[in-house]
Amino acid sequence: MRRVTTGSGPFARRGAGVLLHVSSLPAGRLGEDAYAFVDFLTAAGCSVWQVLPLVPPDEEGSPYRALSAMACHPGLLDPTVRVPPAWEAYRQWCERESDWLDPYVEYQTIRTSLGGTSWPDWEPTLRDREPDRVAQVLRDAPRLAERVRIQQWRFQQQWRALREYAENRGVLLFGDLPIFVAHDSADVWGHRELFLLDETGYPLTVTGVPPDYFAVEGQRWNNPHYDWKAMAADDYRWWRRRVDRQRQLVDLVRIDHFRGFEAAWHVPVHAATAREGRWEPGPGVELVRRLVDTAGPGSLVAEDLGVITPAVERLRDDAGLPGMKVLQFAFDGDPDNPHLPSRHEQHAVVYTGTHDNDTTVGWWRALTDDSRALVRAELADPSEPMPWALIRLALSSPARLAVVPAQDLLALGSEARMNTPGVTEGNWSWRATSGAFSPALAARLRELVESMDRSG
Repeated sequence: MRRVTTGSGPFARRGAGVLLHVSSLPAGRLGEDAYAFVDFLTAAGCSVWQVLPLVPPDEEGSPYRALSAMACHPGLLDPTVRVPPAWEAYRQWCERESDWLDPYVEYQTIRTSLGGTSWPDWEPTLRDREPDRVAQVLRDAPRLAERVRIQQWRFQQQWRALREYAENRGVLLFGDLPIFVAHDSADVWGHRELFLLDETGYPLTVTGVPPDYFAVEGQRWNNPHYDWKAMAADDYRWWRRRVDRQRQLVDLVRIDHFRGFEAAWHVPVHAATAREGRWEPGPGVELVRRLVDTAGPGSLVAEDLGVITPAVERLRDDAGLPGMKVLQFAFDGDPDNPHLPSRHEQHAVVYTGTHDNDTTVGWWRALTDDSRALVRAELADPSEPMPWALIRLALSSPARLAVVPAQDLLALGSEARMNTPGVTEGNWSWRATSGAFSPALAARLRELVESMDRSG
């Protein structure tokens, strides 16, 4: 049995939030819509805005296979905002962030100059990051290199202004940190010694998960695995810096696939499916304690979904991290299902669904009559229509923080789904329509939030 703790910071009292990535705002970027959404949250009595990773996504738009784990996505910038000249502040910021910024500028400049070719396919001198050859490329494309650098500075300025606006209105920003990084990224190119790669830079094994709720053949993610021994040799410096970077941007950080710190699924490079993988041990408490110390108390959340063992639960609990409860996973007829509201702990975050789930309306439509009966048995009012019946159930949970995807607040169907795991096309593109987050919707949500003692 997991111990119940009251938590600290945001988990010291009950609260509510909404999951909406910046790209899903009506304009799809920072700007007036972002500030208006903070105002909506305030009017609705919510104290948390959860977003997906802010990193530069891959060609399919996935922020979980990013070109950098440290940089931010310039495509989210508001083009109408011009940062006033502050060259000394800019210079100082570039110097402070040089450990991740310089490799990212080099990587993006080379990659763009070569038409988007992945780094293992670059000529050997560039692939191996020989300083003289890299410097030559940057000299040949100075405007491109400087644009990449300035975009990161502009994002820093625009995001800081939004965060200050949210903070002044009692709204915390909740970010997301994927445990693995993309093979074609500045991180792997710049730190090959920290990953399990061959001499040409290709992975020895790749990441994934065994068969689960989302995929009968498992999922093959194709990220390279970490060389945990190499990382331990410098006290996990790269990981500590990565968490520190996230805490520069957000108040709370969800660690995606937290169970990978206990053990990760290694899939042979040439395997047909992820079924052929095997579990390999991770760094465990040795790393997790360092990340908690770096992030500060009450600021990390463990995404503990999927194949969760007692060892993973011990790692989460020993670190004092809240886990996740997802109501769409609760109704399989098992009275011990940890996602059932009766099984929720206070020190947890409850969701109707996540960015990987169907919307609640789409999920409900796909359920059998028997499954719907199991859901109705848990509802205070079985006649209340979806999705608000499930929203009410989430907000009534003992979990200290309840988060509802924006698509559920808007009562949207499967057409508004953000991501379908295992499907490479059609994801990450949903946007809310202008005016969707109306005063009437805020008032309806606030009434429910207040009735569940979750108002900020």
